Amino acid sequence: MLDLDATIVELEPCPRPRTASAPLREIAFRANAWTSSEIGRLVTLFRQDVSLEEIADAIGRGRAGVADKVATLGLRRNSTRPWTDLEDDELRRRYGDEATATLALDFGRSCSAIYARAGCLGLTEGNAPEWTAWEDAQLRAGYARSVPLLQLAALIGRPLSGLSGRAGLLGITHASHPPDWGQAEMARALYLATEGYRYTQIITMMASEGFPARTLSGFGQIIRKLGYGRGWGRAWTPDEDALLRHAYEAAASLTPLRARLGRTACSLRWRAEYLGLRGTHANRNGWRMGPDWTEAQEALLRERYGKMPNDALAAQLGRTKAAMFSRANLLGLVHGYIRPFSADETRALDLAFRHGIAIADLASALDRKACSVSKYATNHGIRFGRRPLRTPTPTLDDILALDAPTERGGGAGLGDHVIEQSPERPHADDQHDARDARRERRTRRLGRRRPLRHEARRRERRLNRRP
Repeated sequence: MLDLDATIVELEPCPRPRTASAPLREIAFRANAWTSSEIGRLVTLFRQDVSLEEIADAIGRGRAGVADKVATLGLRRNSTRPWTDLEDDELRRRYGDEATATLALDFGRSCSAIYARAGCLGLTEGNAPEWTAWEDAQLRAGYARSVPLLQLAALIGRPLSGLSGRAGLLGITHASHPPDWGQAEMARALYLATEGYRYTQIITMMASEGFPARTLSGFGQIIRKLGYGRGWGRAWTPDEDALLRHAYEAAASLTPLRARLGRTACSLRWRAEYLGLRGTHANRNGWRMGPDWTEAQEALLRERYGKMPNDALAAQLGRTKAAMFSRANLLGLVHGYIRPFSADETRALDLAFRHGIAIADLASALDRKACSVSKYATNHGIRFGRRPLRTPTPTLDDILALDAPTERGGGAGLGDHVIEQSPERPHADDQHDARDARRERRTRRLGRRRPLRHEARRRERRLNRRP
């Protein structure tokens, strides 16, 4: 095998095949095209670290156009400008004491350029140097004399994070830091927590009593180490089980017990289920602090729910609207706004439209809101428009009585909308029926809803056109 010299880059010259090309065509001149002089001036100003706004003003173009041209040319800010001796001295003096972003702004360079130059000058280190005995002595004395950490860091020449880490390894605490928890402080914190006070309230109360001012995170960490919790995941003790059994036997309210034990309502329910106490409470609602719902109130709620304003009904019941809604949901009541239309109501809507009954009279007969009835009718392709009111107001039975067998052949609701054929045309053409059936199946498959009233009108016009 022949060893080639390193300077050899080609063994045999191989000319590239020339391909026939079409003649060059003339390119239309653009009035806003960049000239060579403009590009040269742009490159010169950009390398002089002139801002894009100033370059745009000097060339007479917009800033967006200048920025696009800079990106097209591949120019980079300060990519070729060398570092001067004055800049190196300034970087040595300030590096490590000021933020890199501040240095980059002052030097007109990027943060990566600052880091790279600092590495070239030997200003950066992979790992911090070991702490000396002198530094440890200064740290201990500063912590003992309560010297501010910023001053201590400047004295030793270490960052704040380095001071905190070294102090943790040495096991020393700053004099301004609160002392460790004492027995009296722990006992007082546990007592206030069992009384139901929030942690922030306990911290404020204990600080006013002369105890050290603790932070919320520090207080929560210590009190959890003492074995106290708000009930989340804390095991039940025999004494707590005994109190829960006594509350069920004495038919007492369970709400005070929840605050006393520091448990949630769900936690008490689960424990009662575990102990077999569910269903043994004398009161139907052992969790309420207020009075229970009586049968008369429930009957009134069943009678008037959804038929009168919620504020007025809640005032009659002596309850809040939230309590009324909760009880209605437990009773399975549905508000009038979302009560589905029955078959009689749907048929009454069709009859009212065909017999000229106003939407307000229909809403009164259906015991609904006029806007709700109007919206339902509009969704089904029926628009009442303006109609005179009737005196007296018709009832639902009056409207349904309008559906005479001679007119509708036994009565058809909104879902039918079928107009009976006249005696002289007793049968429809089979071809048209098949086409209508296909159209109906296609419409149902595509999920579109065609108003049935329009379908009935179209069928009537088709029958009238036949000879």
